[in-house]
Amino acid sequence: MNLLTTPAKPLTADVVLIGAGIMSATLGVLLKELDPSLRIAIYERLDAVAAESSDAWNNAGTGHSAFCELNYTPELPDGRIDIAKADKIAEQFEQSKQFWASLVAAGQLPEPASFIRSIAHMSFVWGPANVEYLRKRHAALLHSPLFAGMEYSTDPTEIDQWVPLVMDGRNPAEPVAATRMAIGTDVNFGALTRSLFDYLRQQPGVSFELGQEIVDFRRKPDGLWRVKIRDVASGKSRKARTRFVFIGAGGGSLPLLEKTGIPEASGYGGFPVSGQWLKCLNREVIERHDAKVYGKASVGSPPMSVPHLDTRQINGRRELLFGPYAGFSTKFLKQGSYSDLFRSIELGNIRPLLFAGARNIPLTRYLIGQVMQTPEQRVAALREYYPEAQPQDWQLEAAGQRVQVIKKDKKAGGVLEFGTEVVTAADGSVAALLGASPGASTAVSIMLDLVQRCFPEQAATPEWQATLHRLVPSFGQSLAANAPLTAAVRRHSAQVLQLEN
Repeated sequence: MNLLTTPAKPLTADVVLIGAGIMSATLGVLLKELDPSLRIAIYERLDAVAAESSDAWNNAGTGHSAFCELNYTPELPDGRIDIAKADKIAEQFEQSKQFWASLVAAGQLPEPASFIRSIAHMSFVWGPANVEYLRKRHAALLHSPLFAGMEYSTDPTEIDQWVPLVMDGRNPAEPVAATRMAIGTDVNFGALTRSLFDYLRQQPGVSFELGQEIVDFRRKPDGLWRVKIRDVASGKSRKARTRFVFIGAGGGSLPLLEKTGIPEASGYGGFPVSGQWLKCLNREVIERHDAKVYGKASVGSPPMSVPHLDTRQINGRRELLFGPYAGFSTKFLKQGSYSDLFRSIELGNIRPLLFAGARNIPLTRYLIGQVMQTPEQRVAALREYYPEAQPQDWQLEAAGQRVQVIKKDKKAGGVLEFGTEVVTAADGSVAALLGASPGASTAVSIMLDLVQRCFPEQAATPEWQATLHRLVPSFGQSLAANAPLTAAVRRHSAQVLQLEN
């Protein structure tokens, strides 16, 4: 798609971004850096920025880099550990750090401490089989430069020095193991998103409106999109004309994608998974733990349910969360409607939905079990990671809502996926982001790919290539295959973002 052609009728904007989360913020800044002349209009249904999945309380505050998430390194039937996904996600997160560092260095983002800080990322397991798995995982990951420096220990005394809460009161006869990456980070994606939009709103040609709901799309004969917008407060509607539409509305993206009517949207469905946290109320306990400690997910559980004892910096204070506990709701957004799931069903996706449901009975049973959990059962799960946890120190809080992707599959009829997927029109004039994990942490990589898919001619020009390499120095190169480059970009990002290296 060409953003430079002159339309027959006046445009509202060259680009319309739907949703005020980390994805729209990242794409908006990226496009404005690539072409400062672009006119960008941003519409958000709620009256606040980053109020859904990007908010620090709604799951996306960890900085996924595959250092500690065991579901990214499955054990194969022959006993080998597959690190391909971990390599990919770690590389994507390095691209994110490079992008943020470039913006900080240019004065386009505030002090990095406002959204990112160093914190150890750890995996912790117990029992002989899990200890052996973690040993093999550590050995496999050390073959990649992205995991250089990862520590491994089966010494309870050493692990106690790393995370005393995890070891206090634990059975000394039980074998345990842990890995630790000191260069892990904690990212407050809510704060980062707000800062990106603050910068974007200062740029000429950018309009930003809250309380605006997108209700329909129409493709005109001239190839432009007419977007129907409803003001939530007044109920009044108006239309915007644009060349390009990005739908980055989190769980709300699927229904909007269906309304575009593009053939590429056919067959996609969504499976909503809700979540809850146990939030620590005891400041003494909170101050004794400063790490992100991930364990192994239960068999049949979704990736967003990988248990972790998670330290986060939120609104200037250290917080401690455990979970998430999975659940089920027919809402597609935390502030959505219980009719969201039913309204997303149409002729094109009934078959994939039915087949995916039939193939994921264990997941359904798991979710039912999670919904039926008692407070005592939740505390029992917490005590597997913090044996001396006291119920009065913890409070149940609602986490974010995720919508996992269901799509057509020739062999299976329909499959449920737990990643993110970008769906684009054949001409690149519409793009929508579906799915969840790892989401926010890989936003930069996802948007770099989107730019190349939707604007291939411009992306190939020397001007856009130079800008892309300025923003992300490793762009187009493999970090997993280049140890010196990995070390160099990490060192630079750490220096600019004031992180440990």
